[in-house]
Formats: sequence, structure tokens, C-alpha cells
Amino acid sequence: MLGLMQDWPLTVDKILDHAKAWHGEVEIVSRSVEGPIVRTTYAQAHTRAKRLSNALKALGVQTGDRVATLAWNTARHLEAWYGIMGIGAVCHTLNPRLFADQLCYIINHAEDKIIFTDLTFVPTLAEHRARMPTVEHVVVMTDREGMKGVNIPGALCFEDLIEQHSADVAWGGFDENTAAGLCYTSGTTGNPKGVLYSHRSNFLHTLVTMGADVLNASATDVILPVVPMFHANAWGIAFSAPAVGAKLVMPGQKLDGASVHELLEAEGVTFSAAVPTVWQMLLTHLRDTNGKLTTLKRVVIGGSAVPEAIVRGFRDEFGVDVTHAWGMTETSPLGTQGTPNAAIARMSDEEQLRFKLKQGRAPLCIEMRLTDDEDVDLPHDGHTFGRLKVKGPFVVGQYFKGEGGEILDDQGFFDTGDVATLDEHGFMQITDRAKDVIKSGGEWISSIEIENLAMGHPKAALAAVVGAAHPKWDERPVLLVKLKPGETATPDEFLAFLEGKIAKWWTPDDVLFVDDIPLGATGKIDKKLIRQRMEGYVLPTAKATATA
Repeated sequence: MLGLMQDWPLTVDKILDHAKAWHGEVEIVSRSVEGPIVRTTYAQAHTRAKRLSNALKALGVQTGDRVATLAWNTARHLEAWYGIMGIGAVCHTLNPRLFADQLCYIINHAEDKIIFTDLTFVPTLAEHRARMPTVEHVVVMTDREGMKGVNIPGALCFEDLIEQHSADVAWGGFDENTAAGLCYTSGTTGNPKGVLYSHRSNFLHTLVTMGADVLNASATDVILPVVPMFHANAWGIAFSAPAVGAKLVMPGQKLDGASVHELLEAEGVTFSAAVPTVWQMLLTHLRDTNGKLTTLKRVVIGGSAVPEAIVRGFRDEFGVDVTHAWGMTETSPLGTQGTPNAAIARMSDEEQLRFKLKQGRAPLCIEMRLTDDEDVDLPHDGHTFGRLKVKGPFVVGQYFKGEGGEILDDQGFFDTGDVATLDEHGFMQITDRAKDVIKSGGEWISSIEIENLAMGHPKAALAAVVGAAHPKWDERPVLLVKLKPGETATPDEFLAFLEGKIAKWWTPDDVLFVDDIPLGATGKIDKKLIRQRMEGYVLPTAKATATA
């Protein structure tokens, strides 16, 4: 027997419909690519997105066609999203931090029909336009004045398209399992793979993230998503903010500490989300300028593990609560959130800190397993490392066009490629990527834990830990440190700083001071590139063992 409720397909166009109907006057504030701060509302964005839908139809876009965006977080980008998805086309977000070869590969693999781009990226598209045979049109997200310097033959003007078409268009009306978005992995190993989100998966993800134990977004919030819309859907905020009617502040291309601080204060931001490097830049700016945070109440940090120094800095100096989140492109992206449960909430601030440094617990719709290499389930004791596997209605089932073949185990779980622990409270902590874990003498060493501790050293700007070959132990950790400007240090200073904080056998065998620690396209430390740069490096302890 089936239930007798209305059939109301979970399609994301309903989110902006709801925002227009009940929160239409609420602002969307953007730092435009051209420079000025621009203000619009959900009602205006809704109308413009519908006009854009008609423009897309006039350009021949049909259900299932891929329409790409190469753009920063702005209201125009948001309008493009809903304009594309509302008519059943697939919004393919391109990461501009990828190399040109990777971008061209992704565009061609997705068979993008149209690309919406900000002025920032016009030179890249102009240079490589001939390598994108499926792309029929490039739409530049600017006005007629901004088009004057555009050197892409046949490029269309975003504002002209809006002006030329009416808002009389039907959204939705298709199956909720229709594809809505396409986002490619960052491709740290092999070619990037596409994750094809459905309307249903995005809608369910939105409902989950709205919860008090997750992002806790509400109509009283002013939300600044520093995390880009091209980075796994801005962690869902481009859906959840209009869903609850929160004022949305879009930072554009300026993500430095001073620019982020300016928006936080000028717009009364209460909640923000970004990767750790952004928050480190903000903390540095605040300390250098004696800046204040007068409205910000909480931040969510994800993308990579957050150093303890950042959590303490926000809490102790500015009264801002930091919660950790974990996810990936394949999980839409939110997989866990570090909101305390009742038992943890009763603890002191210092006791709670060790949980804040973990990636958090699974919300409704996410199932988790921790297994060994033989797929045997491991205990949730907070100490045993294992492969993290996840399952749920917004977790990838297979990659676009079947790349990579079968990716689920016999129970339907997806192997995240992360090595993690789970504790008695259900809090998960990433200890490494499987490809980065350091195996020393048959035991695992967490490079991430050492990195986060080293980042607490007052002279450290950034730290990375990688494994180096050792004739006796297989691998031993090497600590790379980028010092703050004007600082000098010795290896012994950092080894002494780590003493007592980690097991002695985890202690790095060497400390190298470097001018640069490379970051990948999503702001994470690029250990693949670090290992390439260290080719030929030999540990001092390996030399000693070899000559003994």
C-alpha cells in the first residue's frame, strides 16, 4: 500500500521559488568582479534567473544539456545556477584554479554546450577556445560596458540576454532524479572524474544542512560563503541560504583577509564558511590591524583539517565559535559536522576542544563504515585507523560516463580514500588520505595530526608532512615548514615544540624550511607536487642506517 500524499517532486527550482514568495525582499550583496558592491534581492534574482532560462532555451539548450560556469561567488552566478537548473539543464561548475589542460579536458568530457564566465577568466577562454569543440556560446557575466575588452569572437553579454527575454517560463515539471549539477573531482590522481548530482540529492542535502546540528542556517542569519560555488556547491549554501531566507553576502574574487573582514563588518555577517587558509589570512589581518569581529558568531571550516591555533584564535581572541566539517565532491559535499552532542556540550571548553579538532559526526542521510584492507569493520574507539566508507541519498553511486567503473562495495558504500578514526560519540577524525598515510615499521602515522600541531608554532605560516623512504622503517615523516615573513628558526625548535604532543616514534626525522608549500585547486596542500619536488631527497637517518 502506498501513501496518499501529494506528489511534489524535490527539484531545486522550488528553493528559489520559495525564497521569492516568502523572503523576496531579503538582500543578496555581491562584491562584483568589476569592483563595486552590488545589491539585489531574492525576488529580483528569481526574475532574472527566469529571464536567463528563456535565453538558454532560445540558444537551443534542452533538458540534460551541460551548461558550464567559470565564475566567482556573485548574484549573477547564483542567477545562472537557477536559470540553468530550472529548465532541467545541468549546471557544470568549473574550477578556475585548475590548469588549462585540465579545464579543457573537463569541458570536453562533459560536452559543455555553453560557458558562463566572469571577466577574470576571459583571457583563459580566449586562448583555449579552439580546444573546446562542443562549446557553442560563451556568455560573459557583465554588462555592455564590461564587454568592451572581451576578445572572444561571438561572445554574448549576460545583461543583454537578461534584457532581451521575458520571465515567462515554466520551471520544473520533470522527475526529481533529473540531473541538476555536475562537479569534477580535483584530479590529484589521474584525470578528474565527474559527480552528477540530481535535483533530489541536492534538495535532500539542503534539508539536512539547514538543521540546527549541521549548518544551523536561519532567516535571521547573514551568511558569507567564502567557499566558492565551484567548490562542491559552496558546501550547499547557494541552496540553503535562499531556502531559509538568510541574507547572502557574496565575496567575488577578493578572498584576502582585509577584503573578507570588510564584508564581515559592513554587512553584519553572522555566519561564514571557508577552508583553513582563508581563516588563517583573516586572523593574521585582524592581529596586524587590531581588527574586531562585531557580528560574526560562528564559522564552519572544511576542505582540510583545521589547526588548533585557528580554533583557539577565533574562540579566545574574538569570541567566534568554530565547527569543523568534512565532505567531498562525492558527498554533495557535506558528510560530517562537528556540532557537539549533549555529552560533549557538558564538557569544559578545553575538553570540547579535542572534539572541535575532529571532523564531526554524521547527520541524517549519511551512513559510515570504518574498515581494514580486508573490508572487516573496525571498532569505534577513537584510536583504530581504517578506511572511511560512506553511503546515502546524496553520495555518488557512479562517476559520470562510468569513469572508474564500479565504485561501491558489496554493501553499497563508497570508499572515500580517507583514513580515519571513529570514537564512542560518533565523531570522525581524518588522519590522512590513503595515498598520503605514512607507514613506518608496519604502523600508520598521521601526517595531518603532525601538521596541525606544527601550525601551532608561533613562527609557522604553513606546515606539511610527507613520508620519505627509509631502509629499515619503510617510511619516516619529514616536516616542511613555511615560516612567517621575517622569521628564522632551527629544526630543533620545531622538534622541541612537538615533544610530548605526539608519540616519540611519530617525531619527524627531518625538518625542512621552504619558501613555498603548494596548494591544490581546492585549497588543500598538494602533497603530490611536494613529493615531486622532493625527488632524490634522502633522509639523514636513512643515510646513517645505510652506513651503519
